[in-house]
Parts: sequence; C-alpha cells; structure tokens
Amino acid sequence: QVQLVESGGGLVQFGGSLRLSCAPSASIHSFNTMDWYRQAPGKERELVAAITDGQNPNYADFVKGRFTISRDYAKNTLYLQMNSLTPEDTAVYYCHTDQRLSGRTYDYWGQGTQVTVFS
Repeated sequence: QVQLVESGGGLVQFGGSLRLSCAPSASIHSFNTMDWYRQAPGKERELVAAITDGQNPNYADFVKGRFTISRDYAKNTLYLQMNSLTPEDTAVYYCHTDQRLSGRTYDYWGQGTQVTVFS
C-alpha cells in the first residue's frame, strides 16, 4: 500500500502563489504518471496536471501558463507550483498515482490539501 502525503495548501490572496508538495511512501521511480486533481464544493473532481516518469507534463486548459507540475527525484517529491491564483482555483487538491502489479491496477490518492483564494 502506497501512501501519498500532501502539504502546502492554505489561504492566499487573489494573484498570489502557492506550492503544493506530495511525498510518496515509495520511490517516485515506481510510478509512471503522477497527477494533481482538485475538487471544489459541489463539483466533480477534475484533473489539473499530470507528469510522466520522463518528465513530460500535461495541463488542463484552465491552468496552462499559471501552474507548473514537476518531479524531484532527489527529494522523492511531486510538486505543483501555482501562480496567479484566482478564487476559481479554490478547491481541495489531491495527489494521485497508480501502479500496475500482477495484472491489476492500484490507484493511490493523498488525503487532500485545501487551497482557498480570496479576493
């Protein structure tokens, strides 16, 4: 069982920045793709950004140019740098990854970290 521990959420003013961190209990090399999702009140969980083991990132249109996802192998940590935040970015942010073992796919989620942007 892999655990993902997130940190870095908080309260920030419109236009501000935050950096989220996700530390897995296993080597970050164990995972092909690692993602950040978010869920706002009353809305479905949505993909924010993803990055492969080869460091190829993909972003949802609503964060392109503002958010940066990265993997630090030395620190065994996944990051999400969030700039130019708006109240629409307010949500619980979740780290996610999966592993395929013995023909089965296992999904792992962090506990979530709250990001609140006020105007």
